[in-house]
Amino acid sequence: MKAAIAANRPVIIVALGSSSTQGWMASNTAHTYPAILQHLLNAGLPTAHIAVINRGIGGQDATEELARLEQDAIAVQPQLVIWQVGANGAIANVDPAVFKRLLTTGVTRLHKAGIDVILMDNQRSPRVLAAPEHTLIDQLLAEVAADTGAGLFSRSALMDAWQKVGRPYEEFVARDNMHQNDLGYACVAAALDQAILAGLLPQKTAAADQKARGSAP
Repeated sequence: MKAAIAANRPVIIVALGSSSTQGWMASNTAHTYPAILQHLLNAGLPTAHIAVINRGIGGQDATEELARLEQDAIAVQPQLVIWQVGANGAIANVDPAVFKRLLTTGVTRLHKAGIDVILMDNQRSPRVLAAPEHTLIDQLLAEVAADTGAGLFSRSALMDAWQKVGRPYEEFVARDNMHQNDLGYACVAAALDQAILAGLLPQKTAAADQKARGSAP
């Protein structure tokens, strides 16, 4: 991504995932996290042209997303894939060993194609928290990121931090007790934007940008 920006080439980011990426319970498509992220990145990098392509399909998890990895991600030739995965697997009591194997296979394929990867773990919502495997799934995502060199964007840690400063999970969760609401999606996009810019810009510039934008939420 850095090289594309330096060469003044368009930047493509693929947001791969399930309903949290597709934007279930958002008021409209403009309030999905990929749409907001595209707007924020272009504002933060005004000389660049960045497109964030939404490849979220509700109800899917690692098995289905790996099956469409070539068509929906690699074939687009993005510089970065943000892979949100694991919530549906946790709810369905997926075999942890299978989940980790599928995830590792996918990240390895993306890296071999020259694509950077950020893994996104699960939201803190009642239905996810009630799933027996949700903590293990988040742990496996962190392990795969460490093992493969992928980035990790932890929604669980982010929402835990919000709750610690007096912003309860419920404030960011939709009425279905599963997905995030408009505020939740916006805050996730803002935190992702800050993380990506921090990796692209010199430290002082990234810090100044984060201060100007304010910390999410």
